[in-house]
Amino acid sequence: MTILEETKDLVKEKIGKEYNSLFVEKAVIGLFFTAVKLSNGVGGICYTPAKEIPAAVCCPSSAGRIFNPEQLNGMPVSEALAGLSSSEPIKTALSISVLNALSTICRRNGVAGEYRVLKQTDAQDAVPMPAEKSVAVVGAFVPTLQALKARGGTWWVIEQNPETLLPEEMPHYIPAAESPDILAQADILVITGVTLINHTLEGILSAARPGADIAVMGPTASGLPDPFFNRGVRVVGGVEVTHPAKLLEIISLGGSGYHFLDRYADRIVTLKHSEG
Repeated sequence: MTILEETKDLVKEKIGKEYNSLFVEKAVIGLFFTAVKLSNGVGGICYTPAKEIPAAVCCPSSAGRIFNPEQLNGMPVSEALAGLSSSEPIKTALSISVLNALSTICRRNGVAGEYRVLKQTDAQDAVPMPAEKSVAVVGAFVPTLQALKARGGTWWVIEQNPETLLPEEMPHYIPAAESPDILAQADILVITGVTLINHTLEGILSAARPGADIAVMGPTASGLPDPFFNRGVRVVGGVEVTHPAKLLEIISLGGSGYHFLDRYADRIVTLKHSEG
């Protein structure tokens, strides 16, 4: 079972009877992020995988690649989670937004789990990167890459779209097809939550070196962390939506994280209970 499917079962169990009455009150698919507000007022968010949308044109061939817009608002959460295993990235992103909202309900109800949640904390601060350790970054995390460039030492960046990298980062670039060898030797892994959308995270984690210090981060990775921890992840960094209506408005107008983080959504870091 995948991380997303395990999380779905977990939130359903923890929320209990309320789960069956919850529905999507409003959904927004923006340029950079997708977000929902549920019927109980709780919001959830996910990255919009715009570059992964095949045949993203206004024609009948693309109609089935998204949830029916006429049915989405008002859709029960159980139906809105149907895209978690979909090969259509926009469907998956919408479903992850719902899953992240349900995970927020669990945290607020005090039934999330036996781990420590740090609010208003950047996940980058929870991942020490001493110079003697090798680091593999999966996805072009700008703060992490900046820290590594300042640090020096051995590091790699595994990225499907190398055009997102700066010229001085290209010597460290590893194509995704060549990543297993790097993942097997890196002391530290920093992985984008976007790997949940393209269903590659499980493969990345299975290729990691035993004992590697692993962090998964980004707004997409805002679900309950148990399935991550069960696969060797130590740090899960996401966000918790604090002002859903305003967040959806910002996203609908093309807003990015710069426009809503620390204003309408708090950064959160989840650590295993034994972690400091």
